[in-house]
Amino acid sequence: MRNDPASTAAAVLTLVGGPANVTSVAHCMTRLRLTLADPTAADEEGLRALPGVLGVVSDGSGRQLVLGPGVVEKVTAEVAARVAAGRPEDRGARLKEELRQRNATPVKAALRRVANVFVPLIPALIGCGILAGLNGLLVNSGWLSALTPALSSIASAFLALIAVFVGHNTAKEFGGTPVLGGAVAAVVVYPGVTKVTVFGTHLAPGQGGVLGALAAALLATRVEKWVRGRVPGALDVLLTPAVTVLVSGLVTLYGLMYAAGALASAIGTAANWLLATAGAVAGLVLGGLFLPLVMLGLHQALIPIHTTLIEQQGYTVLLPLLAMAGAGQVGAALALYVRLHHDVSLRTTIRSALPAGLLGIGEPLVYGVSLPLGRPFLTACAGGAAGGAFVGFFAMLGTRVGATAIGPSGWALFPLLTGNRGAGTATAIYAGGLLTGYAVGFTATYFFGLPDAMHRPSKAGTTEPT
Repeated sequence: MRNDPASTAAAVLTLVGGPANVTSVAHCMTRLRLTLADPTAADEEGLRALPGVLGVVSDGSGRQLVLGPGVVEKVTAEVAARVAAGRPEDRGARLKEELRQRNATPVKAALRRVANVFVPLIPALIGCGILAGLNGLLVNSGWLSALTPALSSIASAFLALIAVFVGHNTAKEFGGTPVLGGAVAAVVVYPGVTKVTVFGTHLAPGQGGVLGALAAALLATRVEKWVRGRVPGALDVLLTPAVTVLVSGLVTLYGLMYAAGALASAIGTAANWLLATAGAVAGLVLGGLFLPLVMLGLHQALIPIHTTLIEQQGYTVLLPLLAMAGAGQVGAALALYVRLHHDVSLRTTIRSALPAGLLGIGEPLVYGVSLPLGRPFLTACAGGAAGGAFVGFFAMLGTRVGATAIGPSGWALFPLLTGNRGAGTATAIYAGGLLTGYAVGFTATYFFGLPDAMHRPSKAGTTEPT
């Protein structure tokens, strides 16, 4: 039976202390994210018991409700509408800022803000990545040759101008004027920069990439705020934009592009070197530790690195390794399903969360199944480590597997796979990694993931972690 988003939203708001207690509403691919003025007013047990809620995660003043893809957008819209109708906008914005400053550590706050710059770009990266893969298949097969130039243009245009979008989002996130951030970042990709010489060499369009655009827009935001606080109001509309673009543009041309270009090249070289020399170990570490990194919020530091690799090499070699963490979770969940045949509630949760897990949406399995039980979470990470080591081992042999976009994982990553030996080889190795992750996650959980107490009938989520 489908749950009505309006009813779910109403029930959620009741259990978190009412609309007046909610200071911000947001969502990701699977989770409804609420920030609460009084976190103690939330009834977490009641939230977990709601139909359709697959898990609840507490994060200081925040509560994250795992609802699953598709559902979360509809419920978020209903919750946001009720919250907006239930309290003044200015009060909510003020409380949101106060709570964010009080509860976020500096590192997590910085990573979250950087993620806010790049996450809105993911849908375009996915769409263009799939079209690029389709175009590659058509080119290799010789089919529809008249269409491939058009597909190539459509797939490549966004990536060619991604610096502008990064600049726009950066200024917006850090309190500047978005269009000024985009204008300064556009300098990075402007073809005319070839006429500019820095340290005896001519600049190249795109030099520095998204890292240069991020730095340029951050600088533009600082310059804009500094100028706006010092010029008369009557001249603000003229002087502030002009000085912001001029100063930030010059620094970008004569410093940031060169420095960011060197950093981007170093990132690409380091990633290729790491996989070529210690790919199996790197895959084991990345695949095994990715889910803990996600829970700590530290995975957000990887988003600019992924984007830089995609912009520089056409694909990121890190995402297929990290995606193996989801395979370990699937294997662990299957083992629990087989072993705990007496636990009807847990098996129901696994059945509902498994399709999302296979498609790379791991939160329902993590927060609804493995993490509350404790030890299965660790054995699931072991499965992710094994899958990552499998993919990394082939990188040591000279075959790199990459993804042309970030966001999807699991089976959903197949249309975005490519590599230095073609999409077919990359697909085969990635599939082998998934199977390895499934098998090791299943085996480790089946034999080592269950304490003796769990062999007796119990409720999902009530078993004591070990």
